[in-house]
This record gives sequence, C-alpha cells and structure tokens, in this order.
Amino acid sequence: MFAPSSANTIRALWSHCLQIVHKNPSPDDLRVFTIVVRKASFAEAAQELGASPAFVSKRIRLLEEDLAVKLLHRTTRRVSVTEEGERVFHWALRILDDMDQLLQEVAVTRAEPRGLLRVSCSFGFGRSVVAPVLSQLVERHPGLQVRLEVFDRLVDVAGEGFDLDVRVGDEIAPHLIARRLADNHRVLCAAPAYLARRGTPRTLAELPGHDCLVIKERDHPFGVWRLRQGAQEQAVKVRGPLSANNGEMVVQWAVDGRGIALRSMWDVAPLLQSGQLVQVLPEWRQEANIWAVYPTRLERSAKVRVCVEFLQEQFRHRPWANATRSLQGAA
Repeated sequence: MFAPSSANTIRALWSHCLQIVHKNPSPDDLRVFTIVVRKASFAEAAQELGASPAFVSKRIRLLEEDLAVKLLHRTTRRVSVTEEGERVFHWALRILDDMDQLLQEVAVTRAEPRGLLRVSCSFGFGRSVVAPVLSQLVERHPGLQVRLEVFDRLVDVAGEGFDLDVRVGDEIAPHLIARRLADNHRVLCAAPAYLARRGTPRTLAELPGHDCLVIKERDHPFGVWRLRQGAQEQAVKVRGPLSANNGEMVVQWAVDGRGIALRSMWDVAPLLQSGQLVQVLPEWRQEANIWAVYPTRLERSAKVRVCVEFLQEQFRHRPWANATRSLQGAA
C-alpha cells in the first residue's frame, strides 16, 4: 500500500488531471497561445489576429485557468514560455493540426477549400506574378481567404506559420516538401546601348571588368554570380556602380543601359523578345526554377493542395514559361 504522503500526492495529481479534463480548454484559446509563443509578443499576436492586446491577454489568462498552469512569463519588454507552457505549446500544435485535418475531411467537398491560407514569396515575383494568380484563386473559391506576405529573405515556412512559400530557386532544405510549379532560369542580359559603349564580354572572366547590376535578394550571396554551362559550374565575383535589393529597379537600370544584370526569365523574357535587352554569354545560365514549398503533404490540406495545383496550372500558360521552354529547346 502507499504511504500516507504518497497517497496524498496521487490524490492531488488525480484531482489536477480531472480539473484539466473537465474544463476542456478552448481550441481558439490554444490557437491564440501558439501565436503568442511564435511572436513572443502579445501586441504582435493581437495584430496577426486582428484583435486587441487586451483580448489576447484575457484568452491566455483563461487558458491558464483552464489548465491550472502558468504558461508564460510576462515582462514589460518580452514574453517567454514556461516549462509547462513549452509542453502545452507542442500539444496545442498537434491538437490544432488534427482539428484542421478533421475540418478538411468532413467538408462538403475536398475540392472546395475553406479558411485562411498564409502564403509567402519574394518581393518581385510575389507582386508581379503570384498576387494576380491568388486574386483569381479566391474568385474561384469564395470560401478561401488568402494572406500573401512578401520578403527579401528566405522564410522558415513552418516556424513562421506559413502554409506555403512560393520560391524562385532550387536550394530547398531536405526537411521541406516541394513541388515544381514552372521551369525558370536566370540569364545575363544588357541593353544594346551598353554593349555598344562597353563591348560584349566573351568569357565569364571578363565580367568583373564590366558594370554589373547587383541585387541582394533572399538567400543569394551579394555580388557572387554562380553560373552553369552544361555540367560545368563557375562562380564569378562582380561589382558595379549600381546595386539594389529590388529586381524591378535592377531591370530598369539594365534597360537604361547602366550595365549587365542577372535576372530570371519570368522577369526579362518580354524585354528579350522586344530587343530592349539582349542576352550576354547565352551559353551560361543559373537554374532558378519556381517551387511551391510547404511543411505538410498536400493530401493533408485541401486549401494548400488546391492553391498549389492552381498556381501550377496558371504558370504553365504564362509567356515567360513558354519563352523559357523555347530557349531550352534551342540550347
């Protein structure tokens, strides 16, 4: 038999478990809690939820009362998670994921997605290409709400709470799931006026002697162009009087005759076709296919699956995709 002190401990633990079971924490409160943990801020969590900090604070307090544990340490400057809060956070993620799957499974039709879909992308491609396609997507699926956020850095899809990252470039971490949406590569290009003034480079070794228009975008090293010719790959360090963190500005500078740019076919294909830009060293290219990157498999989320399939369908008919294929066939 248990000693009296042990019996009291067991009764206390059992009473605590019953208290948790009977109070049934709200899934909405669990969701608020996970956002607070991810943002490490009541104010930023409130902003994401479209609510007030007071509302967020109240939901966290009620959740702590339901679970009879302290979940967060609060100071005037930051919010940190307690040891118990860390365990609740991981369980909450699992519970909310299971609930989302349940709602998807019992939907009237899996072809009709519902709910909020958070999508991330780079600035230029997001504004020029992805945003118009997502506009068509919500018109086709009225039950879907899409929030598109653009960045000049690589996004941690799961860690930052995104359902989907539309990414230009083939460097994808092995723990992520990805589907190719379209073929794409980057090419060297310049305006005819620049080449008439400075000459056309005949080898990669001549590029450092030219005015190169450098862009810092997402995960690409600044001023280093890695190019491939067949199985051969070579990195060249370039520089020039103009640089930016926005591709649209770099393309405009190239059209203005300011130098040589390395840009994606989705961005410059029309300019190449019109003659405003011409390819430089056309035998060299940088692979930069377009991918949908997501943390869970498509069959587990109707909204992600429908979005990925729609993006793939729309990109297939874009003029720059056809130009990429035609140039690949001519290579």
